[in-house]
Amino acid sequence: MKKATVFLSLVSAILISCGPTSEAPEANSTTSKDAVIENIMSRRSIRKYKNEAIDSTSMREILTCGIQAPNGQGRESWEIRVVNDKELIDRIDSAYSDYAENTMKTGKPTRKASYGAPALVFIAYDTTYDLSQVDCGLLGENMILAANSMGIGSCCLGGLCRFINSEEGAEILQKLKLPSTHKLLYAIAFGYPDEKPAQKTRNWDRIQFIENN
Repeated sequence: MKKATVFLSLVSAILISCGPTSEAPEANSTTSKDAVIENIMSRRSIRKYKNEAIDSTSMREILTCGIQAPNGQGRESWEIRVVNDKELIDRIDSAYSDYAENTMKTGKPTRKASYGAPALVFIAYDTTYDLSQVDCGLLGENMILAANSMGIGSCCLGGLCRFINSEEGAEILQKLKLPSTHKLLYAIAFGYPDEKPAQKTRNWDRIQFIENN
């Protein structure tokens, strides 16, 4: 019962905070704080998805939360492309597979670039703005956490975009219709999880508190 209450509190908080006209909250209740922390700590990278599409309302909610991210000078320096057409995703998977087999030469079958997810969100940064990549990272995390609160899994995809930015991926890049000022940075796969990965240990040794002494 407690978990259900926390989940509902989190979803309500996200839907309100992602709205374009929402005002800054005066204070967070303990329940809301716990729900947000639980959402962050429960997030996992999902590499196996159910054969179930994400409805357009949920996808738009995820994207709306994404563009509510902090961004330098209010530039909103990202460009976002959503691909949820199965035929195009299959085409991307096939092209990536051919590329990986030719470049990696492992002799093993190449996995699907999409991991079988029903939606791919491509994020490009503004090459004329030196902090645009930071903006794009914040955008992506907002989307990932919003999706997690809805029971939708995700996985960041870097290798796929490395391929699309290469000469071999030019045909796919052209389909994304990015402006000449922007370069593809990464993608995120979204879908309903068909696995439950265990939590990985994180390295606290990389964190230091600096004191004035």
